[in-house]
Amino acid sequence: MKVLVLGGGGFIGSTIADRLLADGHMLRIFERPRVEPYRVFAAHESVEWIGGDMSSTHDVGRAVDGVDAVMHLVSTTLPKGSNDDPIYDVQSNVVATLQLLDAMAQKRVSRIVFISSGGTVYGTPQYLPVDEVHPTEPQVSYGITKLMIEKYLGLYRQLHGIQPVILRVANPYGERQRIETAQGAVGVFVHRALSGQPIEIWGDGGVTRDYIHVQDVAEAFARALTYEGKQTCFNISAGVGTSLNELVAMLGELLGQPLDVRYKPGRPFDVKVNVLSNALARRELNWTPRIGMREGIERTLAWTRQRLATGLGVNEAS
Repeated sequence: MKVLVLGGGGFIGSTIADRLLADGHMLRIFERPRVEPYRVFAAHESVEWIGGDMSSTHDVGRAVDGVDAVMHLVSTTLPKGSNDDPIYDVQSNVVATLQLLDAMAQKRVSRIVFISSGGTVYGTPQYLPVDEVHPTEPQVSYGITKLMIEKYLGLYRQLHGIQPVILRVANPYGERQRIETAQGAVGVFVHRALSGQPIEIWGDGGVTRDYIHVQDVAEAFARALTYEGKQTCFNISAGVGTSLNELVAMLGELLGQPLDVRYKPGRPFDVKVNVLSNALARRELNWTPRIGMREGIERTLAWTRQRLATGLGVNEAS
């Protein structure tokens, strides 16, 4: 299958791309202009790397032409800052996705896998673990735009026969996660610990999240690509909650040293606890998370150590 991976050079996208290449798929990876490939691809790996703008109908039309399926992993905003400019959030994400869907309809591309946000679309949980039928009351623009895109995917399914699979990913972490955006507690904490910097925690450390290793996320996307069932929306999660204090304790234990932790006032947009049920994905996608939290942190530590030792840093291409 020839697959267009939008955002295939990023933390999650590159891991998914590697997983799809292992299955023998041909890839067209679409990234921002001047973003270099994250690694050197082998001669037997079929990869076409193109640069462009998601807001450009020309660039998106060129990217979609001739592919069998699309993986949409692009977002121009992050949850914590999306409320600062909701108009930009909608214009750069929702409108750009509508242009993508129009291009897919014109080019007769009928399959798309979209990354949604299990951490923001539900808002404050009314019960735990949160399943796919839980009410959606996001508290940040990021979550609202994800839901808008989900609804438009349903509309284009009715109008044009485009078959979507929506994966509401919990809190991904692991190798290649960038820390310059301060998005992702595991990556930030690991980098600070290895660099001898203090770890800053907003609130009392009781904020609890459902952390899922990026390779388990990639496996879910690989299975979603060929899914033929009737469901369209799945939580992709570990199904287990880990508090920030528990995360720091585990990291300190693996490093064999106490960590310098500094607590700051809590933030109003931080949901106290978010744990997702992954039962539907287990049943329908025949998927299950394989990498536990301790192993995942060990892998992240090893990767970050290697990057720091070679002087490349954790924000540069692999």
